[in-house]
Order: sequence, then C-alpha cells, then structure tokens
Amino acid sequence: MADIASLKQALAVSPDNLPILLMLGKAYLEEFQFEEAKETFEKVLALDPGNPDARTQIAQILEVEGRSSEAILRLEQVGAEHPDYAPAWMLRAKLALTENDGKTARECYDRAIGIDPEIADPDLLKRIREAGGKSPSPEKSSPTPLATSDSRAGAFFDSDDDFDDPFEDEDIEIEFEQKPDVNFNRVGGMEGVKEDIRMKILYPMENQALFEAYGKKAGGGVLLYGPPGCGKTLISRATAGEIDAKFFNIGLHQILDMWIGKSEEKLHEIFEAARRHAPSVLFFDEVDALAADRKDLRTSAGRTLINQFLSELDSEAAENDGVLVLGATNAPWHLDSAFLRPGRFDRLIFVPPPDLEAREEIVRIMADGKPVAGLDPAGLAKKAKDFSGADIKAVFDQAIEASLGEAMKSGEVVPVTQKQLVKAVKSVKPSTRKWFESARNYALYANQSGLYDEILEYLGINK
Repeated sequence: MADIASLKQALAVSPDNLPILLMLGKAYLEEFQFEEAKETFEKVLALDPGNPDARTQIAQILEVEGRSSEAILRLEQVGAEHPDYAPAWMLRAKLALTENDGKTARECYDRAIGIDPEIADPDLLKRIREAGGKSPSPEKSSPTPLATSDSRAGAFFDSDDDFDDPFEDEDIEIEFEQKPDVNFNRVGGMEGVKEDIRMKILYPMENQALFEAYGKKAGGGVLLYGPPGCGKTLISRATAGEIDAKFFNIGLHQILDMWIGKSEEKLHEIFEAARRHAPSVLFFDEVDALAADRKDLRTSAGRTLINQFLSELDSEAAENDGVLVLGATNAPWHLDSAFLRPGRFDRLIFVPPPDLEAREEIVRIMADGKPVAGLDPAGLAKKAKDFSGADIKAVFDQAIEASLGEAMKSGEVVPVTQKQLVKAVKSVKPSTRKWFESARNYALYANQSGLYDEILEYLGINK
C-alpha cells in the first residue's frame, strides 16, 4: 500500500484521479483513520456515483462504527446494481458471520468466490463452517439476494404461504414476545423517561375509550433517541410489558432485500402482522438506516422503501389502531424530515445515559451470580459518571478477566474485588461523551424546530 503522503502529493497534481483516490481511501483504512477514509471514498462517489468499490468500502467503515444495518443497506444497493462485484458478497458474508448466521455467510461466500476465486479466504471459510455454514446441495443452489439471503426470512414473507399466523414457524428469526417478561419495575432509574412514556404512550393505550371520545386513537409512532448502549431496546420491551402488548423486535436485515419490491412487501407484511395481533409494539432498532433522508440516497430503490415505510406509519392512510411503533436511533438528525410530521414519528423521547440510581441498579445486575467480594454499588456508580449500560458491562468484563487470569493459575475461584472494578472504571472511557460532542452541534445549530432542546437541557446549555 502506497504511503498517504505520496498519494496526497499525487492528488495535488490530479485531484479527480479515481484510482489514486481509491488507493488513498484504502491507505487511510490501513491506518485506522476512518473519518478520512470515508471522506475520500465519498469524493470518489461524487465523481462516480455508482462506483462499487467505494460504496463497499464505506459499508465496511459503517460496520466498524457499529452501524451494521446501514452497512447492509449499502451492500444491498451495490448488489442490485453490480451483482457480479465479488467484494460486496464477501463483506456480506463477514457481516452474516458476526450475526452467527452461518448459512447466509456460506451462501454469500460461495457467491463471492464463484465470481472471483482469487479472493478466497480459508480462515473465513473455516469460521463459517464452525458457525454451521454448509455448502448447499447442487439442486438447491441458486443466486442469493445480497441483503436478505436467509431462506428462513423467505419462509416468513413468501406471499404464497398462509399468513394467518406467521409466527408458528420455529425457524422465524423475528422476535415475537406474547408478553415481555420485563416492565418498568425491572428498569432501574430513568424515571423521567418512564413518565414521559406513560404520558405519551401508556395512558392513551390504557384508556382507549376515553381517548376515542375525543377522536383520538391509541397507537402511533414514537422515536427514542440518545447515546448508544443506554437502554432504548430495554425501555421498549418494558413499555410493551406495561400495557400487556405483544412485542415485535424487527431487525433491519430482516426487511432489506435486493430484489425490486421485495423489501416493501416484507415491511408491509410486518405491519399487517402487528395489526392482526394488536395491541402490539413494533420496535425498529437503528431506524435511521431504514428512514434515511431521501436526498442522501442515490438509488430509487431506497426511496421507494422509505415511501412504503411512511405509508405504513401514516395514521390517516393506515389502520394502526392499537399498534405502537417505536423507533430507536443514535442519530435522529439523519432521518428524513417526513418521518417527524404528525401521524408518524411525531413524538420524540430523549433517552440519556443512566443516572446515578440507574447505574447502581446496573452494577447490581452485572454482579448478580458472579463471585464478587466487597461490592459497593453506590461508590462504583459515582465513579462511573456518564457511563452507559454497555460501558458498565465493559468494566465488569475487564475486572472478571483479571480475576480469571489469577484463577487459571491457582485452579480456584478468585473473587472480583471492588478495587479491580474501580481500576477498570478508570481504564474504560465513557462512550457517551463522543455522542454528545456530535449531538451538541446539532442541538445548537440545526434545531430551529426545538426537537433537540432536551439535549441542551441535559448538557446545561441555555441557547
């Protein structure tokens, strides 16, 4: 790989040279300079919007950033327009493997090396086999959609199937809880968020007759936003538990499909199932990948899916009485503005990092069932200011690893101590601070409608 300085000098002479730009982007990736790499690949797309190499590289960066659903969406678009581009299939195989989906990983891997045998990766193939990815028999082998290649998804959404009760198939991956085993009593702290949800969601659904007398229907769309790892999924399940509703946990990869019109069909069937099983809660995580701003999309396929989502949400056009649609996102400013109009995601709820009480409860939950000696939940929670639930888990993971190392030497269980946990707190950096650095700018300079005033209030900023 050429060094970055040399490539930048070459670009100074020929700034629109696509091969050099691609080489520079990959050089940045080699040095883990992801922001610079992404900017470089976006320059390539400005010059050549359909370039499959740059688009696949951006999907890889998104995966590193934890935005796997958006990465899959990008790959779906590459697969639809460039079905013979092997690197996209290989990356899709790796994404499937991270989800422990060996079958999809093997199908995508076989497709990739069928196009270009030179990119075969024996180590990856070994891990795919360990995950249960077997080579399909010749008579069953067929081209596989890039974004949703799992035949189990096909079993759920096949229009020729009887869809009276789609959740009887034990192979269906969509989570469907008859009644979640968690409610607000099982969620530590977050009292402000709970009360906000009660006023905006629970009371209307619990008192439907009263609200109908005023011409208001129970249900609708609510957008939960905030830093990653702060319990948006947990609070969604608890909301369903509070109102004794069925809970549908929808992954974006279960909607996306490279075949034209299939993604829209899947999305419609999901909403239809929720309507049949009302009262129900539909939960979409990383919803910004599905509801992205249409002006940022380069293909009509993505815009069509967004239009379908808007149609399903619209209370004026769809019969969503008794269906609560919850979306969770770390970046609400990336959503298409049409999603935030009345009748759609018209209620935004900020889910901040856990407060002191919530952090204490998380510490107790993390310690439960583990050999922990001298635990001081309150003291540890005070030192873990700005930590998300995921950050606190990382603290316990580090402390446990230290004790495990000693236990392996002695052959006996070595308790995790408060001292080890405090040491781990000092080494784990709060992931929420980086999010607030970005969110602060949006709240200050792109907040004409006041949607993000709660962020400013949390930060103690008077605009």
